[in-house]
Amino acid sequence: MQLKWTAVALAAMVLVACGKKDEPAPAPASAPAAAAPAAAPAGETVTVRIGHVGPTSGPIAHLGKDNELGARMAIEELNAAGFKIGDKTAKFELLAEDDAADPKQGTSVAQKLVDSKVHGVVGHLNSGTTIPASKIYSDAGIPQISPSATNPKYTRQGFKTAFRVVADDVHLGSTLGKYAVGELAGKSVAVIDDRTAYGQGVAEEFEKAVKAANGTLIGHEFTTDKSTDFNAILTKLKGAKPDVLFYGGMDAVAGPMLRQAKQLGLTVKFMGGDGICTNELSKLAGDAMADGQVVCAEAGGVDGDLKPGLDKFKTDFQAKYNVDVKLYAPYVYDAVKVLATAMQKAGSPEPEKYLPELAKIEYKGITGNIAFDEKGDIKNGALTLYTYKGGQREQLAVVR
Repeated sequence: MQLKWTAVALAAMVLVACGKKDEPAPAPASAPAAAAPAAAPAGETVTVRIGHVGPTSGPIAHLGKDNELGARMAIEELNAAGFKIGDKTAKFELLAEDDAADPKQGTSVAQKLVDSKVHGVVGHLNSGTTIPASKIYSDAGIPQISPSATNPKYTRQGFKTAFRVVADDVHLGSTLGKYAVGELAGKSVAVIDDRTAYGQGVAEEFEKAVKAANGTLIGHEFTTDKSTDFNAILTKLKGAKPDVLFYGGMDAVAGPMLRQAKQLGLTVKFMGGDGICTNELSKLAGDAMADGQVVCAEAGGVDGDLKPGLDKFKTDFQAKYNVDVKLYAPYVYDAVKVLATAMQKAGSPEPEKYLPELAKIEYKGITGNIAFDEKGDIKNGALTLYTYKGGQREQLAVVR
């Protein structure tokens, strides 16, 4: 074998020697190919998926769409600014879902967002959908910020992933209850609620505050968030002659209720929480709402040095979408920015990495300073009291 190999090798050498001098010798078969020069690295990006859920169909679709536009505005601004997370440019994507204010649909779309591997969620709008969905997000370890759910139960379940950027019903209901007795001189107070987690919760807190202020409750009736006929319960309450009627629910029901109350000759101060405290209420109630008749409270609000920032947001929002802010869009906007800021501080959009930063965040938003307590509730949450004059909402006071 050795002699045969040597003969082959010699023959090869003779062939090379006899070749043209200007022809390069072939490279050995085992020689590696020369590496191509490295291209200049393009800027690295990281895709960040933010889920948003609200009722974009059904009676309060105007509020759900308002929320979704607030989220879109924040997402577009972050992308336009080239927002960095670590050493990468974040490309934010909004995955928007409709829960129709229905708890069953709310849990269904929550699971859909989890399966889509969102990095964070802003929503839901209603307490009745936010609370059941929160367990799904918690089980998946995905941070959730509600911009509007005010039922205390949401942040009292022990979920480390649950946060909210507005004051809860304990604060809202108790403030309105004290106002009914103290400022409106309500001697006899009636209550109606829509049996949703939000409506029932805020009504219960209102009742507690009325009793604590030595007010007299003369009746509590119930309806649903889809009802249109209130004549029976309003007639029953009219017989008890209330000075103040509190409704725990949303504007889509409160408007027709005010119409029917006027038709029945029931002249009362009409109160409610943030669910009725919208510019749409005057349109839904029409000429049934007298100046100063309605007093409501919005969970949130700014005054002083913070007011110009919120006013600018509302102007920019109207210019961009050709619609006015309805209610919660600024809180959705801030919630998206809070999630992004926590990711930036952690250097990662992965939930388990930025969740600790979210829990200790201190963020100056257009809705005020945002920081969370150990339950996930906003610290020092504000409420804004409003009435209506000439069909326009008019601010009475910001209280904390």
